Parts: sequence; structure tokens; C-alpha cells
Amino acid sequence: MKVEFDHVTFRYPSRPTHIVLNDLSLAIKPGETVALVGPSGAGKTTIFQLLLRFYDVTEGVIRFDGVALTEARLDDLRARIALVPQDAVIFSADAMENIRYGRPSATDDEVIAAARSAFADDFIRALPEGYRSFLGERGVRLSGGQRQRISIARAMLRNAPLLLLDEATSALDAESEQIVQRALQAAMSGRTTLVIAHRLATVQRADRIVVLDHGGIVEVGRHDQLVATDGLYARLAALQFSM
Repeated sequence: MKVEFDHVTFRYPSRPTHIVLNDLSLAIKPGETVALVGPSGAGKTTIFQLLLRFYDVTEGVIRFDGVALTEARLDDLRARIALVPQDAVIFSADAMENIRYGRPSATDDEVIAAARSAFADDFIRALPEGYRSFLGERGVRLSGGQRQRISIARAMLRNAPLLLLDEATSALDAESEQIVQRALQAAMSGRTTLVIAHRLATVQRADRIVVLDHGGIVEVGRHDQLVATDGLYARLAALQFSM
């Protein structure tokens, strides 16, 4: 799916004098993975909120495959998006139903296939009742990496053409992060993907990195290209990779 931001400006209704995104234009090709990087308050989360139509743009237009978001039915629009948040949401239900939330009409076999693709099948089967094991309030029976793999399986089951990843590995230890990264790579295959990244190690394989600051795009390129410059990304990278 092609995603286009065409001269988008946005102010939150509660702060009408504060510009969060300022005349932002960005075209994302079908199947492309684009990482959004920048300091806190740069506008990364706002971009996701606008794509999901939690808010509408103040000026400009956002399009999916040439159709303005405001011209689409909200249910149809959100059916085309899968989100893996930073903090995985686990419901008071068993593992099967937690994954099936991504597409309620899915069969058990489809749920299991999604779990396998997200590297979640093995640990689910090891639970006392397998896929029928109750996961507890907020997934208290699972580790952080396991919760994220449930969330990724849910997104893969949804099979939406646009995948939004909100720094899905930021709270994980190194071993869990490696497994979740493999699951994310599987989820991104064949889909247009936008990644919000705070840890730059997670975006080095992105097709493009878009660096935001004060609501605008200040740099665009691949990791190696941006590190070679003396711009904001290079400074952020130097701070993280030298620690």
C-alpha cells in the first residue's frame, strides 16, 4: 500500500497555537520499510495517530493508495492497518483468543499459523493448557518478549497491508529482542511498514530512515548514509552506540 503525506500540518485541538507537524510531505512506496527517528516531541507518535485517524490533519491531506483518509469509512481504514505497540496489550482470555483478536473470524488453524510465523507457537504449546491457557490480567504469566510475540502474531493474523511498529523491542532484554526482531522481520515481509524507533539499532535495515525534529523532516537516508553526515541522526547514533 502506498502512503502519502501531502503538506500535512497538525495542531492538537487542546493546543491550537502549537504546531506539532509543520508542512510535512512524505511518500512511502508499497512494501517499503520506513523508520521514523527523532527526539521526544518531534512528531513521530502524532504521525501514527493521524494514520489511525485518532485525529484529522489541520492542513494538507494523507492518502492511502491515492484516497484521502477523510474520504474512507473509519472501519475500512483501520482494517487496513495492523499495529504492534510498545507495550503489548494482553486481554483476559486464553492464548488462542488473544491472537484471534487480530481477526475475529479466523479459524484455529489460521491463529496457529500466525503464532508460528511470530515464533510464539513453541512457548504457547509449553503452557499448561497450550493455546487454551488463560494468560492472566495483562499477560502476567508471560515474559515481555512473549507478550510482544503474541502482539506480533495478532498483527500477522490481521494481514493488513500497512504495519505500524511503535518501538516494539524497547523494553526487552538482548535475548528476547533477537527473537522478537526475527518475528518482526517476518511480519514486515510484503507489507508497507512504518517504524517508530528510539533505539537506533532496530532501524539499521530500514529502506529509509526519516529524521524528524520540531515537526518537520530534517534528514532522509539509509543508516550508513546518515551516520556519514554531521546531522541529527549522526549525533543520536554517536550517543547510543558509544554507550
